[in-house]
Amino acid sequence: MADNRLTRQQIYDRIRSSSKESYILSEMKRLGFWSVKDGASAVSEALINKEASLEKELNQLLAQNRKFNNREAVLKEMRLKRMAEARQKREENKKKREQKRYEKAEAWRARKQQEILYLGEGVSAGLHYTDTNEALLCEKELPVITTEKQLAEYMGIALQELHFLAFSRRVSTVNHYRKFYLPKKSGGKRLIAAPMPRLKNSQYWILNNILARIPVHAAANGFVADKSIVTNARPHLDKEVVINIDVKDFFPSIHFARVKGVFVKLGYSEKIATVLSLLCTEPVTQEISIDGRNYFVQKGQRVLPQGAPGSPVITNILCHHLDQRMQGVAAKHQYTYTRYADDITFSGSENTLHAQALLWRIKKIVQEEGFTVHPDKVHVMRKGARQEVTGVVVNKQLGIQREKLRQFRALLHNIKVKGWENAQWGNGNIISSILGYINYIKMIDPAKAAVFQQQVNVLFQQPGFSAIQQQVQPQASAAATTHDPTTNPQPAPGKGTEGDENWWKVV
Repeated sequence: MADNRLTRQQIYDRIRSSSKESYILSEMKRLGFWSVKDGASAVSEALINKEASLEKELNQLLAQNRKFNNREAVLKEMRLKRMAEARQKREENKKKREQKRYEKAEAWRARKQQEILYLGEGVSAGLHYTDTNEALLCEKELPVITTEKQLAEYMGIALQELHFLAFSRRVSTVNHYRKFYLPKKSGGKRLIAAPMPRLKNSQYWILNNILARIPVHAAANGFVADKSIVTNARPHLDKEVVINIDVKDFFPSIHFARVKGVFVKLGYSEKIATVLSLLCTEPVTQEISIDGRNYFVQKGQRVLPQGAPGSPVITNILCHHLDQRMQGVAAKHQYTYTRYADDITFSGSENTLHAQALLWRIKKIVQEEGFTVHPDKVHVMRKGARQEVTGVVVNKQLGIQREKLRQFRALLHNIKVKGWENAQWGNGNIISSILGYINYIKMIDPAKAAVFQQQVNVLFQQPGFSAIQQQVQPQASAAATTHDPTTNPQPAPGKGTEGDENWWKVV
């Protein structure tokens, strides 16, 4: 049989927690010596329990009173209590902060899946301005784009890819442009920045769906459908004086902020305009190699790249106000005005306004519109001397330089007599250069071009043509891919450099 007897200490603890009488009563009940049927017993039990309760309360009050009499003990207990409460509160606050931090991170992660919040230093300031002028966009028949996710969907790419293509870094291991040099007709090299396929597709979408829908000024002839150097030259036929001015560093003069302003003016929010502008511009960079790894370091602000599909159209849109002002000056003084890219031409009679006075007005307008006149490429051509507009002679009728035609005839004759070996025309490969020049003649004088084309077709049948054709292909490929990573040439059209003429003639 189990021994259920309590130890001495346990008995003392029971008595201390209640009272001696209460303990005796409980033991008598346990052992069967207390009858609950007797009414007197019930009263006695109630009194004993009440006495025990009062004694317990009294003991607590006495203990508390003793504590109050000991000031240091009370203060210590209060400090311990406050410390415990503070510790518990710190733990609770820590858990709340961790939960809040987690919820914030999750919200930020979810937001990044739906929005573009940062696109690099110096270009992200306008990303929180999302007001779109939908009425203006509808009036211009442009796609209404209110969010960057919508823009990505229109382009057929993921939002993450749009973010990757538009992000601007001071130093990067990735370059979205393939840069190479093309020989210029006047000698030297011209830097071309051709976008990589993914960026090019995005730029073509912008060109076809936005830029191409914006009408340009009637005086603009460069990069406009159904217009050419011929339509640019024809209005200046048989004029007393022809004034030609070139804009210096035309493409680098159009930087990121100006391109962004174009899209904002069309009605897009500053956020969407920022993304579109980053897709259409590129920073001037220098390629360096460190520990066997190539880095592209930004050397200047973002500008329009020569070689991107949308760049020429952007220049025409941005120059609309320039064209309006130039047209106003021309109409006021009875002159004719046209513009082919960065080539500005006026023609008329000096009876209404002297050429030098007109030049002063032109230079002032060009400067006020954010451009610079090339000081070495201002030409005033009067009757009696050869007058040229974008390479086309305009004295009496549209024509080609006689010296150049004589040289071309001599080239074809030498090829006929001596063969293709050592034949040279321009700075490109011989075959492309010849065909390009014939196409140029065809725009001005189709009959003369047909005669030259027949002669060239005969020369293509000569022995040795296949050999020279095989030789020029690898040469052309090498010329198109060679570039110097240690230099930092400006991504500008050739006319922005010394000695380059008629930069629009790529071949």
